[in-house]
Amino acid sequence: MKRRHFIKALAVSASIAAIGAASFYAHAADTIKVGILHSLSGTMAISETALKETALMTIAEINAKGGVMGRQLEPVVVDPASNWPLFAEKSRQLLTQDKVAVVFGCWTSVSRKSVLPVFKELNGLLFYPVQYEGEELEKNVFYTGAAPNQQAIPAVEYLMSKDGGSAKRFVLLGTDYVYPRTTNKILRAFLKSKGVAEADIMEDYTPFGHSDYQTIIAKIKKFAGEGKKTAVISTINGDSNVPFYKELGNAGLKATDVPVVAFSVGEEELRGVDTRPLVGHLAAWNYFMSLKNGENDKFIKMYKDWAKKQKLPNADKVVTNDPMEATYIGIHMWKQAVEKAKSTDVDKVIAAMAGQKIKAPSGFEVKMDEKNHHLHKPVFIGEVKADGQFNVVWKTKGPVKAAPWSPYIPGNDKKKDEPDGK
Repeated sequence: MKRRHFIKALAVSASIAAIGAASFYAHAADTIKVGILHSLSGTMAISETALKETALMTIAEINAKGGVMGRQLEPVVVDPASNWPLFAEKSRQLLTQDKVAVVFGCWTSVSRKSVLPVFKELNGLLFYPVQYEGEELEKNVFYTGAAPNQQAIPAVEYLMSKDGGSAKRFVLLGTDYVYPRTTNKILRAFLKSKGVAEADIMEDYTPFGHSDYQTIIAKIKKFAGEGKKTAVISTINGDSNVPFYKELGNAGLKATDVPVVAFSVGEEELRGVDTRPLVGHLAAWNYFMSLKNGENDKFIKMYKDWAKKQKLPNADKVVTNDPMEATYIGIHMWKQAVEKAKSTDVDKVIAAMAGQKIKAPSGFEVKMDEKNHHLHKPVFIGEVKADGQFNVVWKTKGPVKAAPWSPYIPGNDKKKDEPDGK
């Protein structure tokens, strides 16, 4: 009898444990984990913190409307701290320990390059939201920022045009890593194809976190003082932009004398700078906060409301910018692809991403290319205004298809417009 009671009790407790385990796993299955991989400390925090907030805001927006396939999204936020090897470690943690379905993250190309082997090895999925140098096409990455033909090339064409000041000499000034060096390699080849002589191109680089721009600005003034109209193309990244623009103002280098066009400076980076001496200097992006349309009005209001609700620093002064828009687009396109695939399986989502469309805050309908994992995006060139916003002075008629392999690099014409392994 005792033995029978003992076996019965054992069976009951086992079934209770099974029910408990089942409900635990059912609860875990209720959410879809998504990774957010952005520097919240170090030199890149000035740019990347806002992307983390945009991702959290977009996830909250999707959850409030019922989530994805009836499941809530659960963000997993990590801080790779502007440390490139740490990006790889954190991405491995997100994919293997946290078991995220997708990762939204990175800013610099060196951070993206450091995580790439991890995403390829583990067949993870990364959405990369920042303009970059191209020369890459990976099955496991969707690039929602600009390729060079959607930012760098149109900006330099504008500087060479009558409207842009008819520049004849060019300073290629950047932070010393892969994005500026590769972009400038493409721009050098482009400028030479337009008849610009070697002597009319000056190239200079500074390390991440560099803060003393006095000597470099003096060199630029000397280079510009040699008779031909000169323009600066800046690929400076992170918090170095603050001392660079301050020194530009101190040296009295006005946009009418030597215009600077920046590819990594937007509304967020200019928040920490007195922009009055910078009026007229330029930036090239695929979105500006100052664009007037209904989608942008909604986007700006949503972010301002989010900032107040989350009590972000200077919540009443927050701004939106291009990589924030690209983050927002990427998360919504991933949601659409998951619902089309009826699965979070990486290979199924990759297939379903082809041709995804969204009405973007830029005011245009943007599309993920059917093959090359890049967006078709409009291009805008804006002049800095005294309030740190941009006045659009030039734009494309509509979205431009990305060319990941620049035609100005020899041999690229033989490369495929789609990733290997698809």
